[in-house]
Amino acid sequence: MDGTDRHCRYFHRLLTKRARLYTEMITAEAVINGDRDYLLGFDPSEHPVALQLGGSDPEKLAAAAKVGADIGYDEINLNVGCPSDRVQSGAFGACLMKTPELVRDCVAAMRGAVGVPVTVKCRIGVDDQDPQDSLYALVDQVSQAGCHIFIVHARMAWLEGLSPKENRMIPPLDYDLVRRLKQDHPDFTTVLNGGIETINQSQTLLKDFDGVMLGRAAYGEPYILAGVDAEIFGECSELHTREEVALMMAEYLKKQFELGVRPHAITRHMLGLYHGAPGARVWRRYIAENAPASRDDILEGAVNAVREARGGA
Repeated sequence: MDGTDRHCRYFHRLLTKRARLYTEMITAEAVINGDRDYLLGFDPSEHPVALQLGGSDPEKLAAAAKVGADIGYDEINLNVGCPSDRVQSGAFGACLMKTPELVRDCVAAMRGAVGVPVTVKCRIGVDDQDPQDSLYALVDQVSQAGCHIFIVHARMAWLEGLSPKENRMIPPLDYDLVRRLKQDHPDFTTVLNGGIETINQSQTLLKDFDGVMLGRAAYGEPYILAGVDAEIFGECSELHTREEVALMMAEYLKKQFELGVRPHAITRHMLGLYHGAPGARVWRRYIAENAPASRDDILEGAVNAVREARGGA
């Protein structure tokens, strides 16, 4: 949430043509009643791109899913894993792990409204649930609605006592449980999420799972996505350097600036572009120091600063 918006996804698509991109979670209520262009708009280059919805009302989720499908999203995903306070107060997200029958009804309504795949992203359980019981109960119920694609964040969500950030790191990972789920349901598509940080780790995990999802790693160190097409899909696509990506985003920023978009709305997603490379600190500092000025040439300036730090290379 507040991460993979349209500007972030445009940026990530410059790094990989094959990885499936997901929107931040958007509530069904917001889709129905909010500014659809602002919330749901996307660039055609983003395909394949999935709309992730939050909600617990089957009728509203069906209506929101239809809006997303009509706009052109390739997949509609129901989030049953987010543990944030505002999600809990809305009675959806991870707390839905406690009501698998309701999730089944939501998915059935969504599938009845759209022709694109409807998928579910979940945790392995919440609070004092037994994870094997809670995960299998959810999968069994949702599969009755005809959904057989599950993205599983292999951690419990502790709705009491941990912040959303802590819930992404503190509950221990249980890849073996998700692995058993795949073995017990070989015909289902099982995608593993949680704690995956590198392409090499992804390659190893793909021996047991149908897919892997990178969240914080891809957002904080986005250039790892540049290896996806060749190393995961075996495609020899054009590999852009960090500087080339930055300059392509500079052109995108200028066009968005003319439409009234503040540069910070774009540059905030790019702070980690040089992560682990020479000039990373200079890159971050230049953007941070110049963001308040709302200059449309901020990315060119950051590129030049990195060049100077590297001795003009």
